[in-house]
Parts: sequence; C-alpha cells; structure tokens
Amino acid sequence: MSETASTRAIRSPHDRLSTTAPALLSSLVPLLSEWLPRQRWFAGKGRPITGFQLVSATELLPCAAGGATPGLLHLLVRAQQSAAPPGAPPTVPPENPAEPATASPTGPAASGDCYQLLLGVHSALPPQLAPAVIGRPAGGPLHGRTVYDALLDNRLCALLLERLRVPGRLGGLRFCRVADSTISSGMPARPVTVEQTNSSVVYGDSYILKVFRRTAPGLNPDLELPLALARAKCGRVPAPAAWFETDPEAGDGEPVTLGVLQPYLSGSADGWQLALNALAVQADFTSSARALGHATAEVHTALAETLPTTELRRPQLDAVAAQMNERLVATARVVPALRPYCARLRTAFDDLAALGHDGRAWSAQRIHGDLHLGQTLRTADEGRWSLIDFEGEPSRPLAERRRPQPAVRDVAAMLRSFDYAARSGPSGGDPWSLEWARRTRAAYCLGYAEAGGLDPRSAPELMRAYETDKAVYEVLYEARHRPNWLPVPMAAVRRLAGAPASRGAAGADSGAGPDLGGADGRA
Repeated sequence: MSETASTRAIRSPHDRLSTTAPALLSSLVPLLSEWLPRQRWFAGKGRPITGFQLVSATELLPCAAGGATPGLLHLLVRAQQSAAPPGAPPTVPPENPAEPATASPTGPAASGDCYQLLLGVHSALPPQLAPAVIGRPAGGPLHGRTVYDALLDNRLCALLLERLRVPGRLGGLRFCRVADSTISSGMPARPVTVEQTNSSVVYGDSYILKVFRRTAPGLNPDLELPLALARAKCGRVPAPAAWFETDPEAGDGEPVTLGVLQPYLSGSADGWQLALNALAVQADFTSSARALGHATAEVHTALAETLPTTELRRPQLDAVAAQMNERLVATARVVPALRPYCARLRTAFDDLAALGHDGRAWSAQRIHGDLHLGQTLRTADEGRWSLIDFEGEPSRPLAERRRPQPAVRDVAAMLRSFDYAARSGPSGGDPWSLEWARRTRAAYCLGYAEAGGLDPRSAPELMRAYETDKAVYEVLYEARHRPNWLPVPMAAVRRLAGAPASRGAAGADSGAGPDLGGADGRA
C-alpha cells in the first residue's frame, strides 16, 4: 500500500510534526487501514484502500513522549480507494429505521474522501479507554505510544470546548464563536457513543458538538442553515454558538467546516421514538404531527426569506424527472420485485416533467434535505418541536446539498417516515397502525398548510414524484441491507403505482397524487 504527503498542506504550529509529516503518515497507515473501514462514518466500505494522503496535521495538545497527560493531534487524511463496481449497494447502515442509509458515492470522484481524525496519544492508556484504541505505531514520531480516538476521551473533549471558547487560529485550524454566545468553562464532556455518520460530544446539559468526519470544501449546511435561521429569529432550530474550520486545500473558496457547537436540548425526545411509543400503546399522534407540520413550515418560510430562492421551469423540471427515472431504472435492474410497477411509477415522473411543458413553475429554496422523524426533537415540558441535523444526505456532494429544491421534498420524506414508523411498531403494520399513519400524515400536512407552507394537496404531481423517488431509494437500500424490511417500501410502491396523478388537479379529493391521508399498507 502506498502513501503520500502533501507537505504544502501540512499545517502545524510545531516544527517537529511539520518536518516529520511523511514519517507520521507512514507509521499510521497500517493502523488506519484496519481501523477506518470499521467506523460507522467511513463511506468507502467495500472498496479497498490503496493509499493515504496527509492533508494537514495540527497539534492541539503536545504529543511529547513519556508525558503524564495525553497529547491531541488533529489530522485531515485523504483515503485513496479504487472505484466501486457498477450497481454497488449503499454501504453505510442507517442510524435509525426512520431513514434508510444514504448510498456512498462511487467512481473516480469518490476515490479520495477526506476524513477528519482527532487522535489521542498516550504512553499508558487508562483501561476505560480500551474501546477507543486504534493501535501503537511501529515507527515514526509516535513510535511505541498508544494512538486512540480522542472523541471518546472526556479530557480531550473538554480541551476542544476550551478551544471553541477562545476564538482564534491554531496552525491550520480556525476557531470561531458567535459574539453574544456564553460558553461556560469546565462543563463535563460526555461523548455520544451511538454510531452515527458523524461524532458528537455533549457538554453538561448545555451544548452538543458535532464533529464532521468526512469533510468537503465549502460551508457545511449544518452550520450555514442554522446560522441563517438564527438571523431570521426562527426558534425552531438550535442556533450555533461556535464552530471550527480550516482553509480549503486549493487556498481559495469557502472554508471547510469541521465542527459545530449548538445548544443541547436537554430532556427532549426524538420524533421517531415518540411515534413508536404512541404506536406501542395505540395512542393518537395527530396533534403532535400537526404541530410538527407547523414547525416544518416555519423553518421553510424562514429559509426562503433569508436565503436565495429560484424557480424550476421546464428545463429544470425535465432534468429532475430524468434523474428520478434513472434511479428507478437502476434500482429495477437489481431489485426484480420492483419491475412490475416501473411503468406506473414512471408516470409520476412524467407528470412532473409535464408541468414544465404546460408552462408551470415551482419555487425552489434551501431545505433540510434529509428530514425524517429522527431529525426532530420535542420538549417534554412545552411539547415544542425543533428540527436538527441540517447536513442533508452526507453521501451527496456538498454542492448538491446546498442547491435550492422544492420544499415539498422535505414534506414527502416526512410522510415516508410516518409510514416507516407504522410498519416498525409492535403491531407491524396491522390495520390500526395503517389507520394511525393515514391520520398522522393528514395531520402533518394540515399543520404545514396552516403555518403558511404550500398545501401539499395543491401540488399532487410534485408530491407524488418526490414520494415515489424516496420509496424507490428505500427499495434499493432495504433489498441490499435489510431484506426483511423490503415490504415497507414495497407497500408504498404498490400504493403509488396504483394512484397515478392527473395533471392540473388541485385537491385531495381529486384522486391525484399521493394519498396524503393514506398509509403504506395498501396493495
């Protein structure tokens, strides 16, 4: 296995690491080759690692040999990989069943994903940190010491918070803080051990730090959108208090977002678990769903008022429909169960394109991009909903995630999440659960319209197209990774294939578009 180091990009305030960067990388290659593919956030599973490139190295805490305290090393490492074979499945498991995992990118563009690593370095690691161990380098500047995942070490996580409290630069890293934010010192750190596409640390009951593991040039939407919503005085999203970033490798363009510190909504419960709890005791969820629709519309309205919007006309709608058709064809090649429904499903995408041919246009704006029940929190005392995790689908290119899209894409994704909940509960999609989904979906759409969002019933072609595209995506994922779950999206496929949209319809009673009050169990 080969490894390279771009000495131009090695950024450290300490000459020792700067001058030994190639040796540092060489000594870490055997360890990272074994450790990286096992991590939840590693997007290149199934493709062999052919080499590494060290993009930057910064000592946040000296890694002196024989020290009584751990050192902390920040690395940006590019993992070079061979291309995946055509039709390769998505490789990252879902964080919860509310949202199937996103497919990892394939092909040449994916051969060099850049990962952010925070490495603890210690001569004698405490036993409680044994699960964090990466290994002991056999050579190089860290020879003989234990290297481990620093984000599982409370002491080193506390150091990160102190860096965020005091804005400024350290080597190639820049720590930023919102002027009026109050970040207390000494808050105990609690790493979040649940496997996710990123890593998170909770500080006391006040803040949570999300560290982006796979980085890309440009402003991450999980910083950009909450900052925009804070400017708009939208209280539905925790406003960032601080973040850290680095300059792009090319030396121009926007900084690369590395991590964001936001208020921690202590005592809140996520929407996915709340929905499952309601299903378990056959409790009504319509008032909660209606309130969640209100929250979603408020966020969409604030984003449209704060950030640029555009219109999708005939060329753009043709392109969107073509992409949806391509995904349908590609999925049918590898999931035979989908093939009998392809012709009927394709009508949803054809009807979407036909809108543009009729001279129609739809507004496009910044949206959440990966909305589902697991991305929502409800406070226990007030029952107030908040939306979190605005990163979008991490596997998609950053430029695509920052592109304006119809807001109904988020609405359609949430409708799919309600259906997943109904079929994931103890009853497994019995008639009562399906009726629960029908009423819950309708209540969510009603709340969304009441709060000023576009009434989903007024855009049946758009809704059916985006919900169909989502269901097709779910079919591919479940067939590849959770075959026992395949009936969930296949039920949606049957429903959507049996309810073709009629162009120009404007109401729920027209029989057009998605059944906004229907569950996914109908044949």
